[in-house]
Amino acid sequence: MSTEFNIPSEVLQIITKLNEAGKQAFLVGGCVRDHILGLTPNDYDIASNALPDEVMHIFSDLTVVPTGLKHGTVTVVTNIGPVEITTFRRDGAYSDSRHPNSVEFANNFKDDAPRRDFTINAMGYHPLLGVRDYFGGIDDINSRLIRCVGDADTRFNEDALRILRAIRFSSQLGFEIEEKTKDSILKNKQLLVSISPERIYVELVKLLCGDNVLKVLSQYHSVLEVIIPEIKPMINFDQHNFHHIYDVWTHTAHAVASSPKTPTLRLAAFFHDIGKPHTFSLTNDGIGHFYGHSSVSCDIASSVLKRLRCDNQTHDRVLTLIKYHDLQIQEDESIIKKHLSKLSPEVFFELIEMFRADNLAISPEFRSRQAHYDNLEAIAKRILQEKPCLKVKDLHINGNDLMGLGLSPSRKMGKILNELLDEVLCGRIQNDHQELIQRAKELIIQNVND
Repeated sequence: MSTEFNIPSEVLQIITKLNEAGKQAFLVGGCVRDHILGLTPNDYDIASNALPDEVMHIFSDLTVVPTGLKHGTVTVVTNIGPVEITTFRRDGAYSDSRHPNSVEFANNFKDDAPRRDFTINAMGYHPLLGVRDYFGGIDDINSRLIRCVGDADTRFNEDALRILRAIRFSSQLGFEIEEKTKDSILKNKQLLVSISPERIYVELVKLLCGDNVLKVLSQYHSVLEVIIPEIKPMINFDQHNFHHIYDVWTHTAHAVASSPKTPTLRLAAFFHDIGKPHTFSLTNDGIGHFYGHSSVSCDIASSVLKRLRCDNQTHDRVLTLIKYHDLQIQEDESIIKKHLSKLSPEVFFELIEMFRADNLAISPEFRSRQAHYDNLEAIAKRILQEKPCLKVKDLHINGNDLMGLGLSPSRKMGKILNELLDEVLCGRIQNDHQELIQRAKELIIQNVND
């Protein structure tokens, strides 16, 4: 734990400028917590007794954006990113589980701190005055605890997203959730239905990418069921298969935890077996099977991700990984080339990571395929070092060449180019212009005869 803060000069200049104007200014929230933990903050927030119009006047020489005047927030644009400056305030009653109906500006940080969510986020810091901690935030950091400021029920009813934030912080920081706060989370979890899907998606991704995600998914699945009820059939679903020592949900939690900490891979691992309960069948020997579960998982994942307003690129990548997560790939250069071509190298390597994570989440005696995945990765990297032809655009022949052979622009042209690519990938012909021209002539004759 550290109370020596290395603050960027741009942020220090903002604090200094506010102080020179006769205003108080404290760093607040996550940046204070992260500095105490020895982490590098993602951004910086400042609380001050300066009113929004005063802040805009003080920083008139910089770009200032009135991002939330109703709640006293303006944003100063700096070289290291935006810095939010919010006037000290007391919040009025909440009626929508997100925003206060009214705010009353205050004159000091001590009056502002009680409105914050958790003790670890309720501290302020000034370079000369040090840390201001009115609710035992430092003690809770030392004890690795997430605890609400004041009454937990009140905090969660003010903004229901705090329920998800609590378990997200537990996943990210590896902290336990204090008992009264935990009880309140379970009691008030249904409040999450009022939260916008966009806000839920942001918290879900951060939660899934945490180091402590396995424990959180195991302990708080009932909270996640509120926002993604599609996971409920997975809980305690016995797979009846000797390859698996876990039920579907626990297997999923282990697969997520074993995946690299990227949103795409963690989301793919989270959803990859969500279709299993819907495709379960039991043979006469008592062995469970899940034929077609990848396709069903894709359908369910797509529905959930669209509902949560996931961006299209992430949605499509996640579905591709789910679709092929059970794919069996041989250690064969021509086969791997085809997959590199079809998926793209980036997706292929992500799929290898998906294979690894899925395999680490089954019975220990069946985890021997890790060496196979290492070999697939090594072969793919060796292939890519040779800068192979993987796409039609990489061929040393194009549509103009085919028109020179008498072929008019048509679907046949695309078909022939794709056939040439397949033959290059399989090694039947080389990516050589003359060889491609000769083979194209043969294919044109075949297509005419067909």
